[in-house]
Amino acid sequence: MSTAITMASMSTYAILGCGSVGHAVAEALEEEDKDVLIIDMDEGRVEALRDQDMDARMADIREASVADDVADRDVVLILSSDVDANMAAVENIRDRGGEQFIVARASDPVSADDLAEMGADVVINPSAVIADSALRALETGELEYKTGKLAEILDGSDSKLAILTHRSPDPDSIASAVALKAIAEARDVEADIVYDGEIGLQENRAFVNLLGIELVPRSDVTLDDYDTIALVDHAQASEPPVDRHIDIYIDHAEPELEYDARFEDIRPNISSTSTILTKYIQEFDLSLNEEVATALLYGIRAETLDFKRDTTPADLTAAAYLYPFVDHDTLEQVESPSMSPETLDVLAEAIRNRDVKGSHLVSNAGFVRDRDALAQAAQHLLNLEGITTTAVFAITEDTIYLAARSKDIRMNIGAVLDDAFGDIGEARGHSTDATVEIPLGIFTGIETSEDNRDTLLALTEEAVRRKLFDAMGVETGDSNGS
Repeated sequence: MSTAITMASMSTYAILGCGSVGHAVAEALEEEDKDVLIIDMDEGRVEALRDQDMDARMADIREASVADDVADRDVVLILSSDVDANMAAVENIRDRGGEQFIVARASDPVSADDLAEMGADVVINPSAVIADSALRALETGELEYKTGKLAEILDGSDSKLAILTHRSPDPDSIASAVALKAIAEARDVEADIVYDGEIGLQENRAFVNLLGIELVPRSDVTLDDYDTIALVDHAQASEPPVDRHIDIYIDHAEPELEYDARFEDIRPNISSTSTILTKYIQEFDLSLNEEVATALLYGIRAETLDFKRDTTPADLTAAAYLYPFVDHDTLEQVESPSMSPETLDVLAEAIRNRDVKGSHLVSNAGFVRDRDALAQAAQHLLNLEGITTTAVFAITEDTIYLAARSKDIRMNIGAVLDDAFGDIGEARGHSTDATVEIPLGIFTGIETSEDNRDTLLALTEEAVRRKLFDAMGVETGDSNGS
């Protein structure tokens, strides 16, 4: 994009080596009334260009004198199919002290590197350009085909569509469901967003409340009342969420289970399911309202940690498309919710009990009612100077719950939790954030009661810290509480 802008702002051009590629570029520039000089060693080609009223001259672009001929040009496009000739032309222009913006044609990655080292500002490899164009055409065609299939399934719904998020849904899952519901309703299909578990973090609750997103608890519905079932963002489900056939499955990660849905769109090369649904919104040519746009942008930002985790060009393109339609005041409120008193208490307890080894921090928050406060505490503790990985755990009723965060690119915190506790608990997450739930009885052999709370805390603290630090590859010596 920047290259096109730079070229468009300049006024004079030279094309050295006018084969089929150069001829096409020359015609495009002439149509825009640009001042174009063409130099080629083929006499017949030069005469043909002159017959088209183009300024064409005959010369071998290898000759040093050609650098003088183009000295007054702002942009020089060296597009001969002879890469050695292109290299000579670049070298002559730069040796003469020319500061023109040079676009040069290569034939392979090696010649591309050589041309760049010689001073070409932009290097074009026609094979790569054709491949990229073919892939974009394939992606466009595939999206168009899939959009037709999705429309076919939605239009075939006789009653209602149930859109199931994953358990205790995060913003990406919720936003994807919101978008799919908007698509369905635009085709006169009634849809409900159904969730299991709970809406956890304060940011997630603020997200749902401020945008007025209607979610239906799984316990309040009978899935037999719906003739069409869709799953969005369900890759980490360890057991089938429903005991009936799935009609629609959309996700940005390969699922752990085989769903064999009538319609599937799974794209591991994209970092959020919200990005996929944004593409469908565009392909269906829907008018975006603020609520859907804001939800989708927040879903993308949350899943990519504000574009700092595994972000792809598709995610950025989707975000750029959504941006003008977003309610930015509401988005700011969603991203900066007030902290509840219990969350503040959990954070204070986690700070007091922190155990730091190198850049790794592990802390016990004791007994808590709101386990989602642990994730917020882990995130806040990651801001401490010198800390790259945090893990905060606590006892919630009959379960040990642990939330971890990491900004260490060498560590996959999801894999760490799975290594440490996968045999006794359920670990979920990514390379930068993860959680694990461990049945308290299995872990300690002691049932929860008021009489043995101190014993439980002591056993839990020792075992969890040791397992975590071992899995992180940290020596367990004397702790540092600072």
